[in-house]
Amino acid sequence: MSNDPVFREVDEELRRDRMRKLWRQGGPFVIAAAVLVVVGVAGYEGWTWWQKTQSAKSSDQFYAAAELADGTDIAAAQKGLDAVIAQTSGGYPMLAQFREAALLSQNGKTDEAVAAYDALASSLNNTHLRELALILAGNLLIDKGDVDAVQQRVGGSLTPSSPLRNAAREVLGLVQYKAGKLDDAMGNFQAVLDDPLSTRDLRNRIQIYVLQLLAEGAKPITPPADASSAPSSEPSSQASSEASAVSSSAASAASSSETSSGSSSEASAVVDSSTELDVTPPAVVDTSMMSMTAPAASDSSSASAASSEPAVSSASEGSSSAPVSSSEPLPSSSLSSIASSAPDASSSAP
Repeated sequence: MSNDPVFREVDEELRRDRMRKLWRQGGPFVIAAAVLVVVGVAGYEGWTWWQKTQSAKSSDQFYAAAELADGTDIAAAQKGLDAVIAQTSGGYPMLAQFREAALLSQNGKTDEAVAAYDALASSLNNTHLRELALILAGNLLIDKGDVDAVQQRVGGSLTPSSPLRNAAREVLGLVQYKAGKLDDAMGNFQAVLDDPLSTRDLRNRIQIYVLQLLAEGAKPITPPADASSAPSSEPSSQASSEASAVSSSAASAASSSETSSGSSSEASAVVDSSTELDVTPPAVVDTSMMSMTAPAASDSSSASAASSEPAVSSASEGSSSAPVSSSEPLPSSSLSSIASSAPDASSSAP
């Protein structure tokens, strides 16, 4: 028990000796690795700072050159764009190349602009940017009507997987229209209209092209009849049968309406004929001649003659279906006197 502290001290001394030996062997490597890490981080941060500084400088130069390009000093604008391209830092040199080619095209230097776009396409690693440069170069060749040159540039973008396929189809269709190949141009324009990813502005523009082609005699593109349209024949026949049934029911309804209208017209004609008024004037006896020829007639006979006249007028006003006649006959004494003394009194009737 008394020897335990001695053994403990010996073990601790041996461990310290082993640690010193390990540090003497691997310590320099640890220090070197730490220094390398620090230097690497510092170098990366310094390089990032330098890139940001150069990009900011290129940005300022690019926007300054773009403002000059929008003005009238074309030479100064081109010089500024060349300075941006020479820096080769960031993405602004590439933008400067695109802007410089557009500036050449703006000044009427079409061949130089096409050469600039071609050179830019050959120097780019990005596939989409290379396709964009070639499409812009082909766009400048539309007025020349060179279909082969345009096809050579935009042919790689006509694949369904290319996001610039519709732009390539438009450029190719326009150069075909310029060359007089109306049917080929119609095919490319129809492909743009059939693409569900076409934008609204592009569709509106392509529809104008299609109308122009149709006006100049191009053949319209009709979708081919395939087997998928066969199952739709049964519903169409059913729809036609339903339409014929509806038309026949409409015809029967029209004929019934005509029959009812005819019967109603006949009934109205019958009613009109049955309700036709008899306007034959009644025979009216002139009582003045009775007073002249038979002054000794009784008061009762004159009263009856006077009462008969209003009866005749009231009967003519109220009746509408039978001839109007006197409501009361004249007395026999008056009739005998009229027959003896005035044989022509009946001629005085109106």
